[in-house]
Amino acid sequence: MSLIAASGVSVGFGGPPVLRDVDFRIDPGEIVTIVGPNGSGKSVLLRVLLGIVQPRRGRVMRKAGLRIGYVPQRLHIDAALPMSVARFLSLPRRQTAHRIAEVLTRVGVPGSEAKQMTVLSGGQFQRVLLARALLADPEILVLDEPTQGLDQPGVAAFYRLIEDVRAELGCAVLSVSHDLHVVMSASDRVICLNGHVCCEGTPKVVSNAPEYRALFGYGTGGALALYRHDHDHSHDHDHPHGQEAGR
Repeated sequence: MSLIAASGVSVGFGGPPVLRDVDFRIDPGEIVTIVGPNGSGKSVLLRVLLGIVQPRRGRVMRKAGLRIGYVPQRLHIDAALPMSVARFLSLPRRQTAHRIAEVLTRVGVPGSEAKQMTVLSGGQFQRVLLARALLADPEILVLDEPTQGLDQPGVAAFYRLIEDVRAELGCAVLSVSHDLHVVMSASDRVICLNGHVCCEGTPKVVSNAPEYRALFGYGTGGALALYRHDHDHSHDHDHPHGQEAGR
């Protein structure tokens, strides 16, 4: 049984449809990545799948009691608001010190409980967001372009961490990104979206599909090799949270 399945989904907000006749499914333990250009409806589809946005037509089915861990595209915390990592991880449900220490170690930022969220680097911040998602003991981990602002080594380190988490927990992973530069080499399926499903298949099949090439050209041929490189996790500490790094 699929964790989430959508059939014939169309979405509009008073104007032309943002999504048209989209079919989707993700099964237990599967890694699915949605790619597409800006404005292609990726985040809208994600919100529909999560039940935040209701489709104009079609239907979405989710496994009863499905546990979802969500890592957002970005999260702003006011610099004037005192918010330690430990406090952040205890919202909205209080967590034990042991559980917090355990999950921070799991995502590669051990001992950061007392640090203020606003002083974390971009890579550290995203790892804390991932830690918060893992506290839900998710059956599916949902990532909405979680590496914006990180340089390529930082992106590589983050997605390798996701691969490790998936291997350890056995959870499904649904990742949304703007192109194949942030697709895990281990993705089972990639869905190329541009208001509708243009093409679907393994990363290699999609990257060579005419529909994908029409959207992205031929400049991403080496993208899938990115996460096979042995970058050190320290790379993602180079850029303070909130600053854009070169991509």
